[in-house]
Amino acid sequence: MRDEPYDLAIVGGGINGCGIAADAAGRGLRVVLFEKSDLASGTSSASSKLIHGGLRYLEHGELRLVRESLIEREVLLERAPHLIRPLRFVVPHAKGMRSPLLMRIGLFLYDHLAARRRISASEAIDLSRDPAGRPLKTTFRTGFSYYDCQVDDARLVVALALDAAERGAQIHTRAPVTAIAMQDGLWQITAATRSGEVGVMARVLVNAAGPWCAEVARLAGAGDQTPALRLVRGTHIVVPRIEGADDGYLLRNPDGRVVFALPFDPEFTLIGTTEVSVATPAEGFTPSREEEDYLIETAALFFTTAPAHEDIVWRFAGVRPLVEDGAQRASAVSRDYRLDLIHRRGAPPLLNVLGGKITTYRRLAEAALSRLGPFFPGLKPAWTAEATLPGGDLGGREFEAFCQDLVRRHPDIAPATLLRLAKRYGSRAERVVDDAETDRDFGDVIGGGLTEREVLYLRDCEWACTAEDVLWRRTKAGLHLDASQRQTAEILVQHLVGGRKEVL
Repeated sequence: MRDEPYDLAIVGGGINGCGIAADAAGRGLRVVLFEKSDLASGTSSASSKLIHGGLRYLEHGELRLVRESLIEREVLLERAPHLIRPLRFVVPHAKGMRSPLLMRIGLFLYDHLAARRRISASEAIDLSRDPAGRPLKTTFRTGFSYYDCQVDDARLVVALALDAAERGAQIHTRAPVTAIAMQDGLWQITAATRSGEVGVMARVLVNAAGPWCAEVARLAGAGDQTPALRLVRGTHIVVPRIEGADDGYLLRNPDGRVVFALPFDPEFTLIGTTEVSVATPAEGFTPSREEEDYLIETAALFFTTAPAHEDIVWRFAGVRPLVEDGAQRASAVSRDYRLDLIHRRGAPPLLNVLGGKITTYRRLAEAALSRLGPFFPGLKPAWTAEATLPGGDLGGREFEAFCQDLVRRHPDIAPATLLRLAKRYGSRAERVVDDAETDRDFGDVIGGGLTEREVLYLRDCEWACTAEDVLWRRTKAGLHLDASQRQTAEILVQHLVGGRKEVL
């Protein structure tokens, strides 16, 4: 056991757990985080990869959530300009949708609920003239456009973990918590790490385990205060880029559900998502054939050249741990978050983190620290709104200008290599390049643009310790490999990360 207790012990290495860890460490608290698998290995890497206000949430009257999300969209653009970029969305007007007048009113509200500094306004468009209409069927002649943002969700979580660690937090991955007990007014947490069993004491326990939140709460003895969650599976498929579909598309299915078709990495189209209630987390991370067919059929309603099932190059599903609010349809359950603080007399505090979405993680973390403030007199004030994340400090330049300067400073390294690194690591691309002068200095080529040097960087600096961590979360190199190449790459990467050093 550590002699001096931590202030916070956090269970869960997704967006909310890492966000709270970074915020708390930056306020001077002693923080330890345990993640049973890899960072962002659950829900946080299985999203639609969007930082958005949630246009469809307006239909459910969630104005506060939408406004908060729109404000955060601008904040996060400043915090992580290398990972988050504006994207134009096109909404083909289809039969059964709201009238064009109501659509304009809704989009006007979306434009004006929060100040826009880097995001363009919505507009009505003529799809027979606008380039965005080219991939669509000719029956769609009118539509609308608006802007939101795309994000590399898994890399955003890693950036938060780095931020937390560099401010003093201890981050343990591959460290499932096996026991939680109370002792002398403190929490005693035991975890099975890769180097053996670890035990720590902490003043406050934060349960940010996402779909496994109820399990952790029971482990902590929450009893009848165990949180009630609605677990909803969302499936996505990735197919070769639908010809001409270089914008994002919001497709309204006849059943009322919304499906996105998004440009992705950069030769593909990401289509999602579904909403299927599941009973346990174990059910939520495997896409069903029915869901895949649903997404393909939705795309076929709108696009002239739609993908077939055999075109799917990647499929993934995640579980949204939504706050149970009694809604009949999964799509109607609120995406808002809730913080349940349990503090019985004589017992240490337990904070259960429920719901939420990628876009509002920072506000959720601030709210969590606000709830816990009374237990930490002298807690430093909120700070995250003004601070860039690791890699986000581009010297006051726009991302494109930063990339141009990076290429200029390394003339003997292929621009494609440098641009790929810039999109993943921002200003920290220089740490990967290090003393390399030419492409040959990056070592063996693994495939999909991945090199030995980058894999070793991910091993030593970003907690990567399996081929899946590298090929599908830290990078998307696996997308660019066929089955045989992927198998070879997995062997090579696993060999390299097998000698992993401790991070930070």
